[in-house]
Amino acid sequence: MLPIRQLLFVLIYIKNLKMATKQDQTLDLNNIRNIGIIAHIDAGKTTTTERILFYTGKSYKIGNIDEGDTQMDWMEQEKERGITIMSAATTTFWTAALDKALNKNKTRINIIDTPGHVDFTAEVERSLRVLDGGVVILDAGSGVQSQTETVWRQADKYHVPRVAFVNKMDVLGADFHATIKDVHEKLGSKTAIMALPIGAENQFKGVILLLERQSLIWESDETGASYTVSDNIPEDMKAEVEAHRAALIEQICELNDSLLEQYLEGKEPSIEDLKKALRQATIANQIVPVYPGSSLRNKGVQPLLDAVVDFLPSPFDVPPVTGINPNDESQQIVRKPDPDASVTALAFKIQADPHVGRLTYIRVYSGTIKSGSYIYNSTKKEKERIGRLLLMHANTREEISEAKAGEIVAAVGLKATGTGDTLCDENSVLVLESISFPEPVISLAIEPKTKADQEKLGLALSRLSDEDPTFQIRTDPTTGQTLIRGMGELHLEIIVDRLKREFKVDANTGQPQVAYKETITKESEGEGKYIRQSGGRGQYGHCLIRIRPLPRSEGRKFLNKIVGGAIPREFISPVEKGVAEAQDNGVIAGYPLTDVEVELYDGSYHEVDSSEVAFKIAGSMALQDAVKKASPVLLEPIMKVEVTTPEEFMGDIIGDLSSRRAQILGNDQRGNARVITSLVPLSELGRYATDIRSMSQGRANYYMEPHTYEIVPDNIAQTLIKRPVGESTEKW
Repeated sequence: MLPIRQLLFVLIYIKNLKMATKQDQTLDLNNIRNIGIIAHIDAGKTTTTERILFYTGKSYKIGNIDEGDTQMDWMEQEKERGITIMSAATTTFWTAALDKALNKNKTRINIIDTPGHVDFTAEVERSLRVLDGGVVILDAGSGVQSQTETVWRQADKYHVPRVAFVNKMDVLGADFHATIKDVHEKLGSKTAIMALPIGAENQFKGVILLLERQSLIWESDETGASYTVSDNIPEDMKAEVEAHRAALIEQICELNDSLLEQYLEGKEPSIEDLKKALRQATIANQIVPVYPGSSLRNKGVQPLLDAVVDFLPSPFDVPPVTGINPNDESQQIVRKPDPDASVTALAFKIQADPHVGRLTYIRVYSGTIKSGSYIYNSTKKEKERIGRLLLMHANTREEISEAKAGEIVAAVGLKATGTGDTLCDENSVLVLESISFPEPVISLAIEPKTKADQEKLGLALSRLSDEDPTFQIRTDPTTGQTLIRGMGELHLEIIVDRLKREFKVDANTGQPQVAYKETITKESEGEGKYIRQSGGRGQYGHCLIRIRPLPRSEGRKFLNKIVGGAIPREFISPVEKGVAEAQDNGVIAGYPLTDVEVELYDGSYHEVDSSEVAFKIAGSMALQDAVKKASPVLLEPIMKVEVTTPEEFMGDIIGDLSSRRAQILGNDQRGNARVITSLVPLSELGRYATDIRSMSQGRANYYMEPHTYEIVPDNIAQTLIKRPVGESTEKW
């Protein structure tokens, strides 16, 4: 039996949940916030989200990562490792302090908690694509870290307005102002300091809201649900508060002409007007409001919640979504967030659920989607039926009858829809911009332990690649081995673990191998001619292509420049397929070919003998011929590596990095530690985790993320070209 106090908490929680669900049906779009929690690994994203759920009444108990009982990290792998692997969505409600004063309704907050580890950056990418706002968690002890820069750039890419939360004000070396300086210098963003911390490290006990001139004091770390609000500012902070408050008001007024006029006349605008102006500037990505706190110690999260409501946009505040007419790509179509308009939605995540099957997460931009209705996938040109609609809370579900513009829900029954597909009305078609993902940088061979597992393995890998766009499956053309490719060792380790736990498939894996690529360095031409005569109908396919190198990371392009019917229209697509197949299998060492433009400019055909198969083979032959003349080279993935170490080990670590062909970019002081930033070939980083522990007595740590691809030095390239495919040369 539960203790009476805890039982009461549970009953109140259930009552609040029911009331919130009822209220949800009447909320307008102005009272919705779609936000993501984003940050570097271990900055406190999930810890902050857990506090948000507790303070808003969504959960009756604060989850703890160390105890493995958080709401949002529900996967077994997440609980064991204490990290977020898969982004999790939830919905809760909050009334900001200003809204309470004005007797306004609660605001519905749809939250996506994203991973911080670089191996799972796809989860961040697709979440930011569909969100209206973001909460960036910063570590007060470490400042702006590598993955912080990455997620910040991702937010910039999708024009996502942000508020920042300087977390861990209680840790040793916490420095609020140094962290904000880091934001200015490394991220190039303007900040608005909305609150000052009262104390730091073990003396941190609350915050001072500058506009309101109010102290918020948390007397204990127990839950943080109750705190004291006072107009009394600590004596030793009064001058600092007034200086920062004056600077903040001036900063806001400079962003708004009418407020600036008042300010220059010596009048102080009202707090409500100042917040309105700051909200407009935040939504326009001109400024980032910043708050201090400590989620682990349950201090400072409520003002952050107020900021989400006060400054981040509703679906009405962001520009209407724009797509193209698939029948006329020059025509742009704009859809406003109107529940009565034509349906427009984007599928941004696929998840295999053991209870309801395949879940498709969708963001509804316009119109209303109803359970049991049909919807058109304009990307795949297929009509699909929505069996059920679900409101998600991590891995639990609440069935709903409809989803309106501005909502994020999961749909059951969509079989053909994948990540990045557009869903719309069949009689009002458009295609939204899809979601781009980084290329995998590492691979390993995998095979089932028994013949009985062979079919199960193929099915399981297919379902996992359906979920994760950065996880790829490839068959080595030489050895016939199945290769799985991902963003890092941890990424592939999790995949193999999921195969065993979720799909009951035991598999043997080889050593991790670097995902090299091939490219060309000059323009060339190639010819493919496939002719077979063996009595009766023969085979005839003939094409001429021209290839050119593209800038790094541009990928592949295919141009059809056939004029005069030299190759009939029906054979163009087979040529393109043959070219793509040859690119996938590589030419000089069996690695995929990239950053190449292929132009089909001439060819010939036979009235009787020409076929799609013949032209596909001819296309493959033409590409191989052209690449051999274009001075092909191998490319290797280069990682950005950030090592944080005590100063006494700095020399050894820099020396070791240099022996790994590293390019040292910087050596900065951060607190009592040194941060060494470098670019290192991934092939040189095998066993680095073990080596760095040995060099530093376990006191140094490192972080790495994909940076770019560069040409492999000749001596190493020759070794790679000569070695048998599938044989590893890396130091793993």
